Amino acid sequence: QVKAMKISFSSTFTKNSNSFIVFLDEALSFQNVQVFKDLGINTKTIETFCKNNEFLGKKDDHAYFTLAIETGELAHFHLKGCANKDLHTDLAWQELGGSLISCSSHCKAKNHVVDTSGITHPESCAVEDHAAQMAYGVLLKAWTFTTYFTDEKKKKEKFDALAFLSENPTNSEKAFMGLKNIYEAVITTKRVVSEPANVINPYTLSMEAKELEKLGVEVEILDKNKMKELGMNALLGVAQGSVNDPYLVVLKWLKGKKDDAPYAFVGKGVTFDTGGIDIKPRTNMDEMKTDMAGSAVVLGVMKALALQNAPVNAVGVMGLVENMPSGTAQRPGDIVTTMSGKTVEILDTDAEGRLVLADALWYTQDRFKPQAMIDLATLTGAVVVALGIEHAGLMSDNEELAEKLKKSAEKTGEKLWQLPLDEAYDKTLKSDIADIKNLGSDGAGTITAAHFLNRFTNKTPWAHLDIAGTAWIKKDKALTSKGATGFGVRLLVDYILSEHR
Repeated sequence: QVKAMKISFSSTFTKNSNSFIVFLDEALSFQNVQVFKDLGINTKTIETFCKNNEFLGKKDDHAYFTLAIETGELAHFHLKGCANKDLHTDLAWQELGGSLISCSSHCKAKNHVVDTSGITHPESCAVEDHAAQMAYGVLLKAWTFTTYFTDEKKKKEKFDALAFLSENPTNSEKAFMGLKNIYEAVITTKRVVSEPANVINPYTLSMEAKELEKLGVEVEILDKNKMKELGMNALLGVAQGSVNDPYLVVLKWLKGKKDDAPYAFVGKGVTFDTGGIDIKPRTNMDEMKTDMAGSAVVLGVMKALALQNAPVNAVGVMGLVENMPSGTAQRPGDIVTTMSGKTVEILDTDAEGRLVLADALWYTQDRFKPQAMIDLATLTGAVVVALGIEHAGLMSDNEELAEKLKKSAEKTGEKLWQLPLDEAYDKTLKSDIADIKNLGSDGAGTITAAHFLNRFTNKTPWAHLDIAGTAWIKKDKALTSKGATGFGVRLLVDYILSEHR
């Protein structure tokens, strides 16, 4: 077990502290920096050093030096520049915290004091506790998937401990605990997405969900016999080529008002996607272990609500299958009857996620009558072509719901871009021999996939998030290292909690 990074908050620092990370903006207000004052450092020395090293306090400026302090010992100082004009949101402070990771390579010390007193706060700053937000950001950025390294050095945290200076440490600690709950949920999502498919399959992922019972979440697991009774032939058809049985997991957190309809989150959970008979090319097929990211986000959202003891009614539904080619696999040209009664012609066995979600969405709206239903899926390569890794695609039949999600996206930095739902796109799903086909024509694959899903929402206020480009990345970003991102957990937790503030 890797030792977790220790986060603390204090109005002062201990005498044995010898490594300090100091943030400064372009004002270079050295005289305001608490650690310089408390250590009795002549700031003229710091000013000279900064001039000689062209440290101007601009964003991404960085300088490192050692200095003898009053005790006679050497202390290590990391100076980091920042644009104070940007620091008026929680997200900006979180990203500033994430930037701390760059300091870890400059000094062997593992215990650092973090001081932001050299930042001139903008008047528009609405952040109640920037120290807590920074601590949250550094945790999000620091996490990497190290389970299968045998070299213990590769498993170590970037820092052993970070002590954030705060004017009110008690308030900072309280604010941080709520944020840490969300972090724990994000990491659960990132971890299960990162696991290989020989570890995470429909059964083992259902057991991950079962763990939430310890937090008070009600968990039901429907096996293939129960799904067959319910008529979930679209979901079962995807799974029939695999030796791993499918499952539908239902998570219930009903801590809101008794008569309030729940919010529903529905996730695609294809634990490995070969494409089936329409098999994918081998390039990057290893990443198809991440095709269950939508269901992993649902798992994370429900865990976050439980850890926060949120006073809301919410349900999560995870459709878990493995899409494999075999003698029993679904074929192009097959026709299946969904739980809704609609028939679907299978034109492409690699357009399987929408089949899983068709039955999961219908089941969710039919059983729970939710006030809003949001599905998440790594659904189309087309969304990556359109939006890359910066935005997930958003499609919705309810503009009020879409606007609320976009607001939470802006707040959390998990960005969405709304694409149109138009009747002309919907018409391309018409089949000559069934009610609908599982592949549209005339391009716009992300939009036609959403139209397919919309056929199974039964007029429930609904939004679809295509996270194919954002669930897994190959380079570091401000609040996540490369690999699984957990995209959607923070966004949806903010959405549902904002509804109840």
